[in-house]
Amino acid sequence: MAPPRSRIEVPADARDMAGDFAHRHLVEVRLADTDAMGHVNNARYLTYTEIARVAYYGQVIGKSLPLGVHGAEEGMILADIRVAYRSPAFFGETLTVETRTDRIGTTSRTQGHRITAPESRYGPARLVAVAEAVLVSYDYRAERPIPVPGEWRAAIAAHEGWRE
Repeated sequence: MAPPRSRIEVPADARDMAGDFAHRHLVEVRLADTDAMGHVNNARYLTYTEIARVAYYGQVIGKSLPLGVHGAEEGMILADIRVAYRSPAFFGETLTVETRTDRIGTTSRTQGHRITAPESRYGPARLVAVAEAVLVSYDYRAERPIPVPGEWRAAIAAHEGWRE
């Protein structure tokens, strides 16, 4: 049975990503994540979504992400990511990265990420960023895309509450 789908409550923002999310991962903002302006550097959001994608994979597929550098023959690679920044985040905040799979194709899948910050000394709860990532199932030895494994499809569909 799929987990309940929900979203973190923040004020409505027309720039938000519509729909609910069945996966959440908390990320604590470290001092090293901030830049000279005092807020989280834009590149760190790529790391936050990566951390959430790996956590999603582990929870949904039920095993550790296979990494080519560690001898795995098959895995997934990031082919594309787009991030839209909505408000700054700051050192000491704990951000929530919500993740969902929006589409599974033949060799790729698209995931949406929504990053929010809770009420803190920096202000009210708010939408920080939204992102869309395309991940490709990949054969490291042949150096080419491969079909998304059937067990991944089934596990993702079950997690997201899709009917196959």
